[in-house]
Amino acid sequence: MYNKHYIGGKWFEPSSSETFDVINPATEAVIATIPAGNKTDIDAAVSAARQAFDVGPWPRMSGAERGTYLRKIASIITRRLDELAQLEVLDNGKPFPEAKWDIEDTAGTFTFYAELAEQLDSNQEKPIALSEPGFSAKAVKEPVGVAGAIIPWNFPMLMAAWKVAPALAAGCTMVLKPSEVTPLTALALAEIAEEAELPAGVLNIVSGLGPDAGQPLVEHPHIDKLAFTGSVPTGSRIMAMAAKDIKTVSLELGGKSPMVVFEDCDIEKAVEWIMFGIFWNQGQVCSATSRVLVAESIYPALLARLVTEAKKIAIGAGDKDGVLLGPLVNAAQYEKVKAAIARGVADGAHIATGGNRPLGLEAGYFLEPTVLTEMAEDSWIWTEEIFGPVVCVKPFSSESEAIRMANDSRFGLAAAVMSADLDRCERVARAFRAGIVWVNCSQPTFVEAPWGGYKQSGIGRELGEWGLNNYLETKQITRYESDEPWGWYIK
Repeated sequence: MYNKHYIGGKWFEPSSSETFDVINPATEAVIATIPAGNKTDIDAAVSAARQAFDVGPWPRMSGAERGTYLRKIASIITRRLDELAQLEVLDNGKPFPEAKWDIEDTAGTFTFYAELAEQLDSNQEKPIALSEPGFSAKAVKEPVGVAGAIIPWNFPMLMAAWKVAPALAAGCTMVLKPSEVTPLTALALAEIAEEAELPAGVLNIVSGLGPDAGQPLVEHPHIDKLAFTGSVPTGSRIMAMAAKDIKTVSLELGGKSPMVVFEDCDIEKAVEWIMFGIFWNQGQVCSATSRVLVAESIYPALLARLVTEAKKIAIGAGDKDGVLLGPLVNAAQYEKVKAAIARGVADGAHIATGGNRPLGLEAGYFLEPTVLTEMAEDSWIWTEEIFGPVVCVKPFSSESEAIRMANDSRFGLAAAVMSADLDRCERVARAFRAGIVWVNCSQPTFVEAPWGGYKQSGIGRELGEWGLNNYLETKQITRYESDEPWGWYIK
């Protein structure tokens, strides 16, 4: 399907014969064999991006000109919507309606950043009032340079857009390394860039494994900025490697996000949002509200409804009508989640429902939606990210206790609160130590709003104007305007 890298505006022959297989997680069948890039391929991609930035037209275009290309990319994605969604289903396993939503959001991300690129033309310079007469100054926004991006497997094309679109809007050039688990739609983005006639070297895509392609990209001396979405351990290593060259870094890492449900909320609505918060994308969502704290007075009733509804969720291959829960992304993730559940049970947690392979699904990495209760606050299952369709539920007795339990985490990506009392919702939302807070909902994500976390959940913000600012530097330009000599040394 894709047997070359995309470098310098062309499909580039890999430097070695090494490859890796891409697996359909619903069938465990090989659907593609992809070149495993290495340092030589990364060097070629960075060189192309460096050339495009240093002497090419891209950073010298107006924002409106760059916006035209981004709109072309959005238009092509929209035209190929069903095809790309089907490719995402084969590669990642998510149900087709979810994949289609992701691809629509991908096109929307490029359109949004086309608009911000156009706005740069009018707000790229800001005059600065000075206290010293005879001088004028301004702050100028400029692209940071060549960006390296490493994206995860849970939202393959959408996560690529979250980095590629703002980087290109700002005037940067980029080398993108997709996850080796789900590289297909990222490589399709290269086809789309080619069709949109994006100037050579502006976007370069190299497939490969983390140690062989990702690490050379992170360590490359000609990369100016790194953007990574993934696990905390990998993010920590990237930050350490980037520190050697003082590279600019933005990291969107893990989470163990709480949802606090108060006694005055509608239980049916709460159960719907709890399920959306943890079972969407098979729970393979960094912001998943995987710790649910429920007021003691409604805990038994809510838990009973949650178990009943979780058992009804249709499980199967993502291309089957009506399926709401597809397979986990690969065998490694399946075994990891199964081991997490077993560890939770060994530590004292109770399985209220789920925890097993669904009956009748012998192939594929399928797992029942799982609800765990009765775990200790300091247990591994309560404190660590599982990244699967597994939710931990505990009661609380007071607002202050709920806030304490919610904030007692090394993570701080997202949080949610549900209550009919909007004053209480606002109070609790302010008290959460998290970068994203949802009130009476969970997981809605908008390209216009900032995305990122506190504590070990990351550094910086993506999306909105904040995402664009990731790829901009601010330069001060000060001018002496008097005809008279300064006169400090020469009188």
